[in-house]
Amino acid sequence: MTIRIRRREFIVTLGGAAAWPVVARAQQPRTVLVGVLWHAGSAEEEGPYFRALMQGFRDLGYIDGRNIKLEHRFPNEMPERFRGMAAELVSLNVDVLVSVGNVASPYAKDATTTIPVVFTLVADPIGMKLVESFARPGANVTGTSTYSSEVIGRRLQLLKETVPGLSRFAQFVNPNAQSSRFHIDMTRAAAEELGLVVKIFEARSPDGLEPAFDAMASAGLQAVTVNPEGLPFQARALIATLALARRLALCTYSRETFEPGALMSYGTDQAAVCRRAALYVDKILKGAKPSLIPVEGPTKFEFLINLRTAKALSIEVPPTLLARADEVIE
Repeated sequence: MTIRIRRREFIVTLGGAAAWPVVARAQQPRTVLVGVLWHAGSAEEEGPYFRALMQGFRDLGYIDGRNIKLEHRFPNEMPERFRGMAAELVSLNVDVLVSVGNVASPYAKDATTTIPVVFTLVADPIGMKLVESFARPGANVTGTSTYSSEVIGRRLQLLKETVPGLSRFAQFVNPNAQSSRFHIDMTRAAAEELGLVVKIFEARSPDGLEPAFDAMASAGLQAVTVNPEGLPFQARALIATLALARRLALCTYSRETFEPGALMSYGTDQAAVCRRAALYVDKILKGAKPSLIPVEGPTKFEFLINLRTAKALSIEVPPTLLARADEVIE
């Protein structure tokens, strides 16, 4: 049997077939664009935090280059670059802007009032005026914080128990970090309660570290603490070397800053905090408003001791303290 198709019907049928791929493409899920403002100079320098955030996205099914496009910017701890890079990411019209650390986050907030901003590894989001409260952040900003009202006091208590006869210690701060005043005030209050004297030493870049540590040694101090800021993380290996050479017991705030050779560390699991920032991005991409997503504080803390460093400093750590540590390097 012969089937006849009129010319008009053939053209309509052919036109509909040609449109099928277009319709199919239109039904594909849109690749979302997320900007990330870091603080160090590269993904390699960010190290565990970069890997943690990327793993957080993968755990939620986001694959870079497939269903999400991640635009990374690395200011290398240079204040003038934070502002420019935040503005650059906003100009790309990203769906969400992620900021990592105390220095980066205020620049991200200032760069936009419309694009959702998710911060992470921020110590004092209320004091830095990123949010109105943990429960109801307000505006377009929310995220994950390292803040705990007890962590600094607990850290100093453990340092006092670890270093026999500790009475005077140094606190290293980077004045470029907006959270530095918060850490100074909290450390002074905790030190006073423990009967300790704290002296403040500053540096804005790695070049300023050696003179600062020379001044600590000249002042006859016994130990040094560092704040959860970008510079102590970026220069963590150099800081450990400088402290040991000057026989200063170095007390840090995270596993990453402890591992290069600090005597001890007490603080939040920073990688876990960073990894959970991806969950906030996911909630926003699914329609949640940043103003209504509560800021999440830390839930896991780690106490770490390095007995090799203790031996080099001629410090004998009490067995009762070792028993309480989450990890001891021998």
